[in-house]
Amino acid sequence: MNRYTNISWWYWALTVPMLGAGLYGYSEGFYAAMVLTAVQIAHFGLRENSVTAFPVQVRIAYLGLLLLATWWPFYWVYWLQFVGTSAMVLFDYCLLARMVSLMPWNRSEPFTLELFMRTFFSAPVPGNVLQGLPAK
Repeated sequence: MNRYTNISWWYWALTVPMLGAGLYGYSEGFYAAMVLTAVQIAHFGLRENSVTAFPVQVRIAYLGLLLLATWWPFYWVYWLQFVGTSAMVLFDYCLLARMVSLMPWNRSEPFTLELFMRTFFSAPVPGNVLQGLPAK
C-alpha cells in the first residue's frame, strides 16, 4: 500500500508541523496536536469497533504523552514525540507502537531480551507492527 493513500500516515504527517510549531514557541501547535490525536482515537476506535484495538492503544498512549508534556518537567517529551513522529512519517518506524506492542496484553510470548531486540531493531513494517500486516 502506498503510504500517501493511508489515512494513518496523513494524521501523523499533519501532527509533525503542529509539534514543530509548538516547539518553535506557538503553544497552540501542541493543543492542535492533542485535538488531532483525539480525532484519531475516535476515528480508529469507531473503525476498529474497540477502544482496546492496537491502533487505538498507540494513539491513547500518544495523547497521554502529549498531556504529560504540558507539565514543565516533562516538556522534553514534546521533542521525543517530534523526532519519533517524524521517523514514523519518513521511515515508517514507530517507536511508540513497538513499545506498546510489548505490553503484557499485546504479546503472546514472555518478555525476553531476544523479544526486546527483535521488537526494536527489526526493519520498519507498513501498517500494524503488532501483527506485521498492512493497515486496513
